Amino acid sequence: MTPRVPGGPARRSRQVAIVVGVVAAVGAGGWFTGTQMQSPADAAAAHQPPKAGPVTVAVARQKLTATVVAQGTVEFGAPQGISLSGPVGSTGEDESTQRVTKLPAEGQTLTEGSVLMQVSGRPVFVLRGSVPMYRSLGPDSSGEDVRQLQSALRRLGHDPGAVSGDYREGTAAAVGRWYESKGHEPQSPGVADRQQRGDLEAAVSSARLALLDLQTGGGEDGGTATGAGSGEAADLRLRAARQELDRANAALNAFMATYGTKVPAGEVVFLPELPVRVDKVKVKLGGSLEGEVATVTSSDVVVQATVPATDGAALREGMEARIEAADGRQVRGVVSRVGGVDAGRAGDEAGAAPGEAGKAGTDGEPAGAGEAAGGEGAAGGEGAAGGEGAGADPAAPVPLEISVAEPGPLRNQSGGVAKVTIEVGASEESVLVVPVAAVRTSTDGKARVQVRRDGRTVTVPVTVGLAAAGLVEVTPGDGALDEGDRVVVGR
Repeated sequence: MTPRVPGGPARRSRQVAIVVGVVAAVGAGGWFTGTQMQSPADAAAAHQPPKAGPVTVAVARQKLTATVVAQGTVEFGAPQGISLSGPVGSTGEDESTQRVTKLPAEGQTLTEGSVLMQVSGRPVFVLRGSVPMYRSLGPDSSGEDVRQLQSALRRLGHDPGAVSGDYREGTAAAVGRWYESKGHEPQSPGVADRQQRGDLEAAVSSARLALLDLQTGGGEDGGTATGAGSGEAADLRLRAARQELDRANAALNAFMATYGTKVPAGEVVFLPELPVRVDKVKVKLGGSLEGEVATVTSSDVVVQATVPATDGAALREGMEARIEAADGRQVRGVVSRVGGVDAGRAGDEAGAAPGEAGKAGTDGEPAGAGEAAGGEGAAGGEGAAGGEGAGADPAAPVPLEISVAEPGPLRNQSGGVAKVTIEVGASEESVLVVPVAAVRTSTDGKARVQVRRDGRTVTVPVTVGLAAAGLVEVTPGDGALDEGDRVVVGR
């Protein structure tokens, strides 16, 4: 009897199944490994770059706004230096010995009649006038500077009489009242002047007495001289006495013509426009007067900035600007100057709105940023003024000034930085736009774009318009361009 092996048939079945599974797994692994393996030739072929072709971008339809963006410095407008034209006080004062006894106050607003500072205890007043102070004004002075003084006295409520340009008694009296109203003594004749007047008056009196003595016979000969010779001598003495009296009177009259209340050259500063603001003080307390004593500005806030020539070509005086302060707050401003002092006039004569943009230099080359205004820059175009008329170098940066009527947060940020954004052009509605690099100009000066259609490159003539942010408006000449078309921007 043959012994039974436990689980014999079942065990053999399991073994067979395991062997079959292992063989299947090994076969599948070999197949997968074989599919992942490449020969060196296949690997090299798989890593070849794709066949070169044109780089394209889709034509878009959108509104286009061109802006010029710049960083500017907040300042107060119309800065000008102030110097004193002479010493304060009485005639003969040595300017080198005079000292500043009260400084100008930075930030102070000066109106007509304000005291700018004090020198050796004397005031320095500010008055409105276009002719600078260049001499002391007093009796016997005449000229436009005297007329300015008389007009200012009248505006301040101290009537000098006729505004004639001649400094006379009425002007002297008005000057005295003005000084006293400000708590200062007017510059009346000093000790030296009074002494000189006394000496001249004494000389007149002596000459008059000498002549009277001769006329009444009280001369040196006591009236006892006789004969023709004595008569001739008496006549000569009378003539000499009269001449001496005339000379004494002439000297006294000349002195009295300039004798009286005066305005020393250093005690008034004439400025064309008032009020002004003291921006910087350039002297020290106790210091001497050398050069400018202060810098004043208008009370208007301005932002000074500089932009590239391509952006400056699109700017015009009167354009609105958005100004962002360092803290993010915004105010509105107006472009008040583009380029140098005469640039605005030159720009007006050249005047034109933003015109054709995106004109390239040579056939097949993309338009440059300077000709089609890329970035956040300006609208390009031949019509934009400012370059040729403004200066010798059309590529030079263009300075500009933005006036801020309501400075708000900028008022206390003089010397700070602000961001300036100026809109120089905008499309009225959505227009077709392409990248600036897509526009090419042929040798005949006409612009065109290249469009990929059905595997081919087609040339489409276009008219270019507003440019901004790297895009340019295009109008197809025959309508063969639409939104979504792919234009070539490179290869």
